[in-house]
Amino acid sequence: MKKRRYMGIAASLLLAASILGACTKTEGTTEKGKNVGNVNAEGMPIVKEKIQVDGFAAKFFASQDWNNLMLWDEYEKMTNIEIDWTTIQTEALAEKRNLSLTSGDYPELYFASAFSKTDLLKYGQQGIFLPLNDYIDEYAPNFKKILEEYPSVEQGITMADGNIYGFPTIYDPKFEALRSGAPWIKQEWLDKLGLKEPETTEELYQVLKAFKEQDPNGNGKADEQGWGGGYGINQFINFLRGSFGLNKQGSMNLNLDFKEGTEEFRFVPATEEYKELLMYLNMLYSEGLINQDVFTVSAQEFTAESAKGQFGVLSSIDPAELLKLDGYVGMPVLEGPSGERSYNTVSNGLGNLGMFVLTDKAENPEAMVRWIDYLYGDEGTKMFFMGFEGVTYEEDENGNFKYLDTITDNPDGLNMDQAISEYLTWPGGYYPGIVKQQFFQGAESKENSTLNAEKVKPYRIKDDDILPGLNYTVEESEQVSAIMTDIQTYVDEMTAGFITGKQDFSKWDDYTKTMEKMGLPKYLELAQGAYERMQK
Repeated sequence: MKKRRYMGIAASLLLAASILGACTKTEGTTEKGKNVGNVNAEGMPIVKEKIQVDGFAAKFFASQDWNNLMLWDEYEKMTNIEIDWTTIQTEALAEKRNLSLTSGDYPELYFASAFSKTDLLKYGQQGIFLPLNDYIDEYAPNFKKILEEYPSVEQGITMADGNIYGFPTIYDPKFEALRSGAPWIKQEWLDKLGLKEPETTEELYQVLKAFKEQDPNGNGKADEQGWGGGYGINQFINFLRGSFGLNKQGSMNLNLDFKEGTEEFRFVPATEEYKELLMYLNMLYSEGLINQDVFTVSAQEFTAESAKGQFGVLSSIDPAELLKLDGYVGMPVLEGPSGERSYNTVSNGLGNLGMFVLTDKAENPEAMVRWIDYLYGDEGTKMFFMGFEGVTYEEDENGNFKYLDTITDNPDGLNMDQAISEYLTWPGGYYPGIVKQQFFQGAESKENSTLNAEKVKPYRIKDDDILPGLNYTVEESEQVSAIMTDIQTYVDEMTAGFITGKQDFSKWDDYTKTMEKMGLPKYLELAQGAYERMQK
């Protein structure tokens, strides 16, 4: 059978109860994978006779008991499948997950356990993780439909050996506001100073300078700030990549793009275009037009500072939703100094590949692939993210879904995530499935974010140009990790140095030669080989 390529969400659902070593199996089960006669081809329940399955999962809220949670209780009634969950909080996930595998005391399935590509391939080739290709072909119609619609997702989830070992998180490519969005600019400040929205990088510089120097809030104090990019420099860099001609193949392989007119990789942080981008940010930084603590501030500190409303431009989700600050609108995609005008930091919607995995201890793989496939269809997605009508959400006359007031304005003072976590598992954690705008209640689904994304869309690179993440063999992964761990640390340090002025741009050649000595040519060779293998 033709091998399909799938996303890495399948790696997390079966591992928990095996850690406890105390799950009871259904009487009369036969050899693994041979219980097909108990599986209904479609509809509910999934199995005719009830089965019990060991599952291991990561959770965010310590208070949750997954063996007594409405989501899983109701899904058990629908499917005839009972999961005996062992759960670990996300902070301890890596240690406990890896310990279970190395000890051999692992479950039938791992859910929301976020296995890396390297682990998927390693344990897959060892025979611990089941290849899912044929099961998906026969038992996962919702997932197959997604793969057929988005071939790059199929490419991305297929390992170097041609197998799929996990179901992934997918962010619906039709959900534009999750894929792209410009920074937010304060319209009233533009109006006050008689300025139009900036259309070029030079115009943005002039607008930020005016915001800082011309008292647009009218209080007679020099308390206005320019562009607040948040905690870390990447929000600035990522918005500007397309304006400087970088990453024309998207952001799935952020350090790589093609040399113009070829399919040969170059290392983005070593290019002249990246140097020009850093020189632009150095100009903004040296004139105090971006937040000066960008390399040291924490998320909480920046949120508190930006909530004061003194930034003219903010890189974040809608300030009205996040900070209760009205008056910000999406800024245009900018034309750069060479005439490039594109928004390129875009993925194909594929998140972590290892979110649902079946192990060789799984006695009912057919049933469990049907079980997880439901979460990739509309009804399963609605249940997973919205819950249950009349309990957690309601549907209005236009067919829109929204949480009840008991969730969004909880009488016990719980925030929305805390309130919904009394019924559902998704807040704050990892999950397999597909995130769709229709069933998602975050800021990105609101009108302002939709308008922002629509403003960006004409300049967003085409989906066909987005290159999936590269998948390496186990040996290649070890080599890439050994090389790139040091190079990435060096790139991050030098990027900060160039922007802050602690490193002079006259040292650029020394910077690129140092990376070559650290193994950059070998990394590019490995990446090129992985790309060519994927093309075949």
